[in-house]
Amino acid sequence: MLLTVLKSRNMPSLYAVESSKASRGAIISADGFHLATTKKLYKAVVDTRYIDPQKRELFIKLFNIYSGISIKQIRKRLSKRRGVVVLSYNVEEIQSHYLKKLAHELRRFKVFLSLKSPRTGLRSVHGLSVIESGESREYPYGKLLTPILGYPHKIEEDGFTFVKGVKGLEKRWDAELSPRQDGYSRGKRDVNSYIILNKESFTKPKINGLSIKLTIPVAFQIKIENMLDKMKIELRAKEVMLAVMNSKTGRVLAMASSNRYFPKAIKRSDYPSLNSNMIEYSFEPGSVLKPITFSLLLEHKLVNPYELVNGHGGRYRIGRKVITDEHRFHWLSAENVIVYSSNVGMAQLSQKLSGYQFNNGLKQFGFGKKSTPDLIYERTGYVPTQQRLNNEIYKATCSYGYGIRVNLMQLMRAYDVFNNNGVMVYPRIVDAFIDDQGQEKKLEQLDTVQVLPSAVAQRVKKILIKTVNKGTGKKTIIKGLQIGGKTGTAHTVEKGKYVNKYNTTFMGFVNDKKHHYTMGVVVIQPQKSQYAAQTAVPVFKKAVEIMIEDGYLKPDIIQ
Repeated sequence: MLLTVLKSRNMPSLYAVESSKASRGAIISADGFHLATTKKLYKAVVDTRYIDPQKRELFIKLFNIYSGISIKQIRKRLSKRRGVVVLSYNVEEIQSHYLKKLAHELRRFKVFLSLKSPRTGLRSVHGLSVIESGESREYPYGKLLTPILGYPHKIEEDGFTFVKGVKGLEKRWDAELSPRQDGYSRGKRDVNSYIILNKESFTKPKINGLSIKLTIPVAFQIKIENMLDKMKIELRAKEVMLAVMNSKTGRVLAMASSNRYFPKAIKRSDYPSLNSNMIEYSFEPGSVLKPITFSLLLEHKLVNPYELVNGHGGRYRIGRKVITDEHRFHWLSAENVIVYSSNVGMAQLSQKLSGYQFNNGLKQFGFGKKSTPDLIYERTGYVPTQQRLNNEIYKATCSYGYGIRVNLMQLMRAYDVFNNNGVMVYPRIVDAFIDDQGQEKKLEQLDTVQVLPSAVAQRVKKILIKTVNKGTGKKTIIKGLQIGGKTGTAHTVEKGKYVNKYNTTFMGFVNDKKHHYTMGVVVIQPQKSQYAAQTAVPVFKKAVEIMIEDGYLKPDIIQ
């Protein structure tokens, strides 16, 4: 009796504590489909010392039914060691509810023994435990919209596995997507160990990460990606990229590449595809830069569109540099230098610009700067300095797209100026954030920039329409739509030298009576042809046909 009185007693706690982990937000398409979601994972743990040897087979068979794990695997895991054994690390949330119910039934059937602890001398029962162990990032549409979506990696902290963004939208918006606050409750318990919720209890609500709603609809993106996959094979290209955006608002309708990967299972062969090449691949654009150079000449009143330019029969020398044309011309109007893509004509016209005017004008068009705030790791390219552009050779070659490096989205933003009355908008991929209550918070509109006077932009727009109707972009013509644009072909550089490989580009716009879209195509190293008219232009036209099919464009055809 004396020992009983004096010995410290292990009284059960009068309080109960519950906690729950908050989840990472989802990435949702413009038409409401979940492109990236978080799935909670649980682990099933059992202490083999407490399983009644006579009911071991009953435990194995019941766990097999509830978990779907084979009997052979369960036996193997139970026999590995005596003590605490993890039967499964990847129990899904719905399955965890069934296993918790099983744990209750196993106790009822006395599958687990009551054993005395050698340390405390108290008897206890340790049954089957189902514990929240982490989260898994799921991509229900596989490779869709990669590498723009990006991918995460796993981090373990205090036995819990969660994910952090590494590339793409997952990285750029990691802070917004990440869980805000884990749930926590503490209070007096009832006989069943449940918390009694009253004024003495404490509850901290669970706040999940924000979900991101994109401007890109799944249905259209899928069709564009499928088309690019086919064109990559047909053109025997290294990669084919295409982007479409609303010319007035900057909302991106599609941003697609033929080179994609499955974020859940990245292989070594996927490594070259992990970068978002729409912003991370900078290249010399070739002749698509000519309309931009021409617009600067118009802005400074240094050229009349109808003045004549000597084509010199397709060969023109500036210092030690001989500039050539694919097609020989003797005399061209200044605007036809764009229409028929004359390097010789553009080299001569560009000499009227000072180095400062040229350099400052290119920067005003957004070159050398980030094209969109919605993505990360953008390569902003290179704009020649004012001093370099004072050199007549550099000025000439830059005027038709050599000696300057840009990316696809920078070109998109620049060409949008011609289809938007001289105003430049920022391409937007993220439309809004969505909280746990389903409330949407739209992102703030970014400031627009008046790059060109409206009259100059309209004039260049007409020249680009003429280029499609009479010049290098004829194959894009679709009756009932207003289409303008410019082709570009440029040698690629390897180890500091130009090699016999090419990138081809078509930048332009397509409008009906109500809708205005800017669109760009880049084909990296096509082997079928070195000409944009035979590589980038067909991709552009197929994309326009998909837009008509999906109702984004309605040709105005008079019967």
